This record gives sequence, structure tokens and C-alpha cells, in this order.
Amino acid sequence: MNDFAKLDGIPNIILDLNENHLKMAKPLSSEAQRLKEIIDFDKRIYFIVLVFLFLIIRYLTNTLILESIPDYDALESRGDFMIFHIFNALNYIWTPFALLWKFTVISFLFWVGAFIIGFKVPYKELWKFALVAEVIFIFPELIRLLAFLDPSSTVTYQEIDEYRALSMLSLLGPENVADKFHYALGTINVFEIFYGILWLYGFHMISNRSLGESSIVVILSYYFPLAIWLTFYVLVYKG
Repeated sequence: MNDFAKLDGIPNIILDLNENHLKMAKPLSSEAQRLKEIIDFDKRIYFIVLVFLFLIIRYLTNTLILESIPDYDALESRGDFMIFHIFNALNYIWTPFALLWKFTVISFLFWVGAFIIGFKVPYKELWKFALVAEVIFIFPELIRLLAFLDPSSTVTYQEIDEYRALSMLSLLGPENVADKFHYALGTINVFEIFYGILWLYGFHMISNRSLGESSIVVILSYYFPLAIWLTFYVLVYKG
């Protein structure tokens, strides 16, 4: 009977532990609370708007690229750009799926990085924040569009296609860099830094960990895999 009496007290002990855990849970910092309030909106509508913006900017940029090709009107009337139009149409269709795949991969990397360090964070919240953070990459595409909105007659389609705003590639100049380094140096840009900073505060908000701990997760989960990918790309580039 005494053993049963002891067992009866176990649920109360568990409840007490849960209550103590809730009492000990740290409140969100002012930065995390502010960010949580800012991104408190319908993510489905946000995704539709995000895809729409990417499609509009890419359509206008592709139009500029085509029009910068010598004798564009004559070539267009002969149907010489049919393959180009088909390729672009497939790219437009693929855009929302590419974004969804990117959010899935990025959030998984952060989940794994946090797990390695010993932090338990909800994958769903990481995925939703990856969706929100993607807005950063609207700006480099928008800047490229605005930079060539009224191009001079000397601008070539290749210049428009390879333009990467505020990147190491634009700083050094594509003509001064071997082709195999173009993608890597174009990816190393100011917007990647802003993206990491946004994720720093995003992970801080989701995990309620300190900014110092969150910075370690950002480096391990994002910048380290990015460095590996860029190095791999350069090594296997065939031209």
C-alpha cells in the first residue's frame, strides 16, 4: 500500500516540475519581442506577394537583357529567341517551388546546427522565418533592374546578366576575374551579411537564446555550408 501511495504522488511531482519550468522560462528580449510583433502577419499572403515581386522583377530584367542584344527586333521577328522565351517561362513557373525548396533547406540547416550545439528549436518556426527573411534577396535583383533601366547603347546583355550589386564581383569587375570565380564572388555580397544579421535576431527570437549563442548557430548553419558550397563550385567548374 505504501508503494501505491508513493506512486500516487508522482503526477503531482511532474506538475510541480512543469510549473517551476514555466516560472523559470526567460521572457523574450525587447529585440525579439519587437521582431515577433513585426512578422506577425499572414505568411501565405506574404509568400504570394514575394513570388509576385520576384516574377515581375525577373521578367523586366529578362526583357532588358533581350533588348540589349544587337538587332533584337529583327531576331525577335524571326523567332530566334524562342528557346530563350521557353527557358524563361519555365524559370517563372519554377520560381515558387524553388523558393519553397530553399526555405526547406535553409530551415533544416538551422535546425541541424542548433541540434549539434544542443539547442532544441521548432522546425516549423524556422521555416516560417526563412520565408520572411527571403525578402532581403528582392533588393539585389531590384537594384540590377534599376541600374539598367535606361542602359546605354554600349551595354551588353552579358553585363546585365552578370551584374551583382554590392558584391565582391562588382567591386573587382567581372572582366578582371576568371569565369570560375564569378558565381562565388557574386554570392559574397552585402545582402548575404544582412541576411545573416536577420537570421541572428530571428534565431534569437525563436530559441530565446542569447545573441552570442545565436551568432554561433548562424555561422555554423548558414555561412559554413555556404562556404563549402562556393568552394565546391569553384573546384568543379568546367567553364
